[in-house]
Amino acid sequence: MTPILWIAYVVFWAAWAYPFFFRAPHKQKRKSVTARRATLVGLALQLAAYSIAFTFYFPVNIPRNDLRIAVFLISGPIAGILAWTSVTHLGRQFRITAGLYEDHELVTTGPYSVVRHPIYASMLAILICTQSLLTPLRWAVVSLFLFVAGTEIRVRAEEALLASRFGEAFQRYRKSVSAYIPFVR
Repeated sequence: MTPILWIAYVVFWAAWAYPFFFRAPHKQKRKSVTARRATLVGLALQLAAYSIAFTFYFPVNIPRNDLRIAVFLISGPIAGILAWTSVTHLGRQFRITAGLYEDHELVTTGPYSVVRHPIYASMLAILICTQSLLTPLRWAVVSLFLFVAGTEIRVRAEEALLASRFGEAFQRYRKSVSAYIPFVR
């Protein structure tokens, strides 16, 4: 792999991770309701997906094809843009575990007007970025399956909480906006 691709890969990951570590509010002291168990199960599956994508990598001497490089060059920036805009629009509602604060608001602006869970969309994009550069197809499929399974668990947990708090407003939003892949309901 060329040094330029490695540099781009590091830049894509750094741009994606930065808002979660340095822009998102952590350790908020507000009362909340959580779905911790489902979140942790889903997160464990998502982490397993990333582990597979990183662990079962191409040997260095296997040439990359143009399609994989194009997917890499498209998915990396998309991941970063979604991460930054999602954290910005979510603001004080940001949290790792599925939950609602007492003063929680239903966010439907910015990337949330395109998909209900743009942070998961960004996670999927950075996973695809990694897979397109490092992961053989058979392992990419396994990794993608685990990621989708974990994400579906987390989406269901979050959406149950949102539906319980925001009722009909959330149901309208849910019917009009895809979960985390645009145009897929």
